[in-house]
Amino acid sequence: MIEALYYVLAVVVAFLVLAIRILREYERGVIFMLGRFWKVKGPGLIILIPGIQQMVRVALRTVVLDVPSQDVISRDNVSVKVNAVIYYRVVDPENAIIQVEDYDTAISQLSQTTLRSVLGQHDLDEMLAERDKLNNDIQQILDEQTDAWGVKVANVEIKHVDLDESMIRAIAQQAEAERSRRAKIINAEGEKQAADKLLEAAKILSADPRAIQLRYLQTLKDISTHQSSTVVFPLPLDLISPLLETATKRKNKIGE
Repeated sequence: MIEALYYVLAVVVAFLVLAIRILREYERGVIFMLGRFWKVKGPGLIILIPGIQQMVRVALRTVVLDVPSQDVISRDNVSVKVNAVIYYRVVDPENAIIQVEDYDTAISQLSQTTLRSVLGQHDLDEMLAERDKLNNDIQQILDEQTDAWGVKVANVEIKHVDLDESMIRAIAQQAEAERSRRAKIINAEGEKQAADKLLEAAKILSADPRAIQLRYLQTLKDISTHQSSTVVFPLPLDLISPLLETATKRKNKIGE
């Protein structure tokens, strides 16, 4: 009698061990009854019928997938190595289990092929300067293709674009040439603006001869402040003409 009681107790304990499942807040259980989908349960305490019902756990937390470096040939025939990070999470546990065998592996392979395909349609300059646009393009493509799997791709970030040494030197030379071109343009623009201002000043000074003389005297004052031993400057005729005329008149009077 006691042995029978122990046997029944052991059967009950075994049944409870096989029947009771506890799911965390971020987990859901996809329940199958006799091989057919029944429902999604969780979180909390789940009771299954052993042998009749089976449960597959699915985590709903965001997964960070590091995409290995991919050899990409850009549209302008430059070979680079690019790696990225994919952020995704399961939003539909039923489809994530039923529609795809292993959604983690499937997303990893899909992200690698999509990364090569999208970046191969762009030039190297776009890869380096327009990462936000490329990230959005890859994210939209992955999100559309994984929607049937019950997976939401939230974000894609390109981490590194690695170039060989020869290409780095070529880019450095191109950047130096670009800076030199900008410097010449800025210098030429400054010369043009200075010429415009000088022309404007010349028009203002030419309106009255006395303005030119005042400007000349101001220049002489500026020269006098320098610690030079000898200063050579031209003497305009307009300034000495009145003096010459006065001296000529006095000479004529003395001769008379």
